[in-house]
Amino acid sequence: MMITTPDASLAAQDDRPIDPTPDSTTERLSWSRLGLLLGLVAVVAGSIYLGVRFTRADPVPSGRSWSVPYVDVTLTPSYEFQDPQSNPARNVALAFVVADPNDGCAPSWGGAYSLDAAAQELELDRRIAQLRAAGGDVMVSFGGQANEELAYACTDEARLTDAYRAVIDRYDLDSIDLDIENADLADAASIERRAAAIATIQAERKSGGKELHVWLTLPAATGGLTADGTSLVAKTLDGGVTLTGVNAMTMNFGTPDQPTVDMLGATQRALEATARQLEQVYSDRGTTLTADDVWAKVGATPMIGQNDVVGEVFTLEDARGLAEFALARGLGRVSTWSLNRDAPCSPSFADVMVLSNTCSSVTQDPLEFANVFATLPGRSPADAGGDVVTVTDPPTVEDDAATSPYPIWRPDAQYPDGYKVVRGGMVYEAKWYTQGDDPSRVTANPWDTPWGLIGPVSPDDEPYTPTTLAAGTHPAWDPKKLYTTGDTVLFDGLPYEARWPSQGEAPSTLFPVGPDSAWEPLFTLPGEPTTP
Repeated sequence: MMITTPDASLAAQDDRPIDPTPDSTTERLSWSRLGLLLGLVAVVAGSIYLGVRFTRADPVPSGRSWSVPYVDVTLTPSYEFQDPQSNPARNVALAFVVADPNDGCAPSWGGAYSLDAAAQELELDRRIAQLRAAGGDVMVSFGGQANEELAYACTDEARLTDAYRAVIDRYDLDSIDLDIENADLADAASIERRAAAIATIQAERKSGGKELHVWLTLPAATGGLTADGTSLVAKTLDGGVTLTGVNAMTMNFGTPDQPTVDMLGATQRALEATARQLEQVYSDRGTTLTADDVWAKVGATPMIGQNDVVGEVFTLEDARGLAEFALARGLGRVSTWSLNRDAPCSPSFADVMVLSNTCSSVTQDPLEFANVFATLPGRSPADAGGDVVTVTDPPTVEDDAATSPYPIWRPDAQYPDGYKVVRGGMVYEAKWYTQGDDPSRVTANPWDTPWGLIGPVSPDDEPYTPTTLAAGTHPAWDPKKLYTTGDTVLFDGLPYEARWPSQGEAPSTLFPVGPDSAWEPLFTLPGEPTTP
């Protein structure tokens, strides 16, 4: 997502108000006046046709405006998009998959996690499964403002296709988002490679009876897409890609010296202009789109609250206005950057004029922006129906420590913040220090439980059995020996260190080992917090 101030030349584009909606009042006309009027209409109809089509105020019968806010996957603390109590959106756009810094043809999350590492360290696969089980879905966004997009970094078309395919197949995606910014916008070679790779995958999926919906996300000013952006759309279509739509980044319109005050008006002008540009691009390729079809191909992504440009703030009132605009025009998609930011800043965040990754810098309730756009009626292509994601009762499953990826929850155990357990076939993570609170208990509010639901145990999960050491690595524990603080032993192949003097007290093999045990484990288990 763009988080840099655009060139001043973009901000200087047309910033005039939207044409007012014609007055709906009528007056009696004479036949002569009517004839004159019809003649004038015939002369100027061609010149005003687009303006009428794209500025009308009457709602169109679409019912398809789709709310799909972005989630910054690698930002800490992790945003629990899989938990309906933490996410009112049915669907989310997970950002961003980019080229691995060490291998431009390998996909990574933010350049920091391979797909496998994201599954292990971020629990991403499990969290996606949980959101889908609750009735939601995900799209994955490739690219963004930071790092390198795959097509820009990978010059081998076959490996590039494999990279996109690996992500699409792993997460069983029906929709993807290509967020193209910076030098990528005008790089002809990467545009051609990207189009060829995506077109190949779309053809493969079509032959298998599936579709792959593709959105382009591009920078926009009040005059619409940049020249490079419009050209990129055209070249992507020419490369054989079937585009679901183009998502305009309606943010950062001005400069610090001349910030845009009316963010809703600027957003509407940008979208009106983008719609006209898209109609022309398709018309140039022999495809005539109706007004409804054009608007269904237009998306909007504002940066909620404080934008990068000091003085530009997208308010809750602006959000409500954009939601109304989306419904009136039949806008195909509305996203926000981002769910991670959809919260008020803490009192310790003093400078509200500076962009924060974890709060909006405006007065709001948590998730208030998401709740505004959650009223939009559209759904992801993969969604089978239903209105909202829901909290479902965990299934009754007999947990087995021999196959569980994390320790089985015990009511007598003491769990520190960040500890992961399995309970009833589901994985949970402690939000604060807890003992005796059943993770499977459904509560009215997320703050009523110390446990956060991550997702279901998968058949592919590896058991959490700790790695044992060879005999002789440490002295074997002896029940008759008096141990002093700092002594180390090996018990059932696992190393421990004495916390205080003891005799006859065996090290515990029930995990987590509580603070009342005389023995401190010298090993870690999957699920244990990585920091104290």
